[in-house]
Amino acid sequence: MILILFFFFKFLFTSGTLVKPLDFGDKSWKCHHCNALFWHAERLARSSKKNPSFTSCCANGKIQLPAAPNTPQFLDDLLNPDKGSLSIKFRHNIRAYNSMFAFTSMGAQIDHTVNSQPGPYIFKINGQCHHLMGSLVPIDAESPRFAQLYIFDTDNEIANRLHPFNNDNCQSSLDENVVNKLIDMLDSSNALVKLFRQVRHRLNNDEFPNFKLRLIGKRDGDSKQYDDPSSNDVCGLIVGDIGESQTDRDIIIEGYSRNLRRISKLHPKFMSLQYPLLFPYGEDGYHTDILFTNQEHYTPSKRQKVTMRAYYAYVIQERLGDSSTLTKGGRLYQQFLVDAFMNVEQERLDFIRSNQENLRTESYKGVQDAVLRGDVNGSSTGKIILPSSLTGSPRYMINNYHDAMAICRHYGNPDLFITFTCNVNWPEIQREIKKSRNYKAEDKPDIIARVFRYKLNDMISFIKSGQPFGKTIAGIFLYLLYSSYCLYSM
Repeated sequence: MILILFFFFKFLFTSGTLVKPLDFGDKSWKCHHCNALFWHAERLARSSKKNPSFTSCCANGKIQLPAAPNTPQFLDDLLNPDKGSLSIKFRHNIRAYNSMFAFTSMGAQIDHTVNSQPGPYIFKINGQCHHLMGSLVPIDAESPRFAQLYIFDTDNEIANRLHPFNNDNCQSSLDENVVNKLIDMLDSSNALVKLFRQVRHRLNNDEFPNFKLRLIGKRDGDSKQYDDPSSNDVCGLIVGDIGESQTDRDIIIEGYSRNLRRISKLHPKFMSLQYPLLFPYGEDGYHTDILFTNQEHYTPSKRQKVTMRAYYAYVIQERLGDSSTLTKGGRLYQQFLVDAFMNVEQERLDFIRSNQENLRTESYKGVQDAVLRGDVNGSSTGKIILPSSLTGSPRYMINNYHDAMAICRHYGNPDLFITFTCNVNWPEIQREIKKSRNYKAEDKPDIIARVFRYKLNDMISFIKSGQPFGKTIAGIFLYLLYSSYCLYSM
């Protein structure tokens, strides 16, 4: 077996001549439907090279969402690294600033050790991720946290927001003046903040408050779901018992409670409650009632609504004339992408859990599966069966292993075992992150992933073409996330 490490560029000799490093050019090709920008290499394989088509943004025009509103000027200056030391410090601590203004807490095990070594910043979590919300008012003289900071003791709001960071290393970098101006900005622009300020007024005027705040989870079908939110569309303030008005997706916030409630990932305000600095207007996010547009021009299909994965793929695209706050967020944008990915994976698992009978799970519950798991006791078999179509599941890994061993039995040991790594100094990445503002590679993880994917595909196509090593007779991806690629040549 020959071990070949491809670092950064495709430096391979062909007929005694060094192959030039591959450069995909600029991301200047537009989707015909939504104006999302792509590299030419990202086109559909069956589309014309002169008139390419792209579908990873809007599903060939089936998804149409309104343009993101312009970023408030003060926040836009803070998110611009070219504006000086204040914006650089803000971007470095943007997760801390967002946390002090978030309405919900993130229930996840964050791995901080990944940033203990030199290298770009990485946001990494282990296990599940969910958002939690407590009561409107703190209990037993506890310090107000998250949404409570908009309601309780607002005369000392700046000090209350900075208090949880007193013992952190970032305390010296957090600016009271920035916090004060962010409060003013959110008070004037964010619909959710305005609603919680109304609760504050109600609390101050009522000696014995007995009310709950209901954030409505389902929008009216004939309403403009992407218009600027109004109070009647977002929430209701309910005195006493809620009764039958509660629905599964509504967020009911108690006046006084010791328990934290888990927020449904299908609620329209799920992301706005967690990321007020990425959604400064309190915009709606994904929910299950988003329909495909222009359905009369397409072949009828069972699926008529936008999936969660397709929604997030749409909103993270760069478009001409679109000034989205989301993609300017740097480290907070990276956290958002991880959060969104976890929600998509959880949605897939929820579908598998609720469709066990349709996935032929009875055929999986056999002796062979028990042997592969090493079970010796029948009671240890799990209740939820994960199919091989779920990336990273045990059956997915076993299928890949069996395929690899089958090829080895037929063709023998592989000639090449390739490890492909990414270099953030690739010209495509550097041109893209420096195009409008002086961003760092860690600020655009989606760009790095896209360039890496198509560089990898090009390298595999180059090797399989037969130019460097002769005719390729077999090959297979092994394990997860392109960890390796085995090739067999004659």
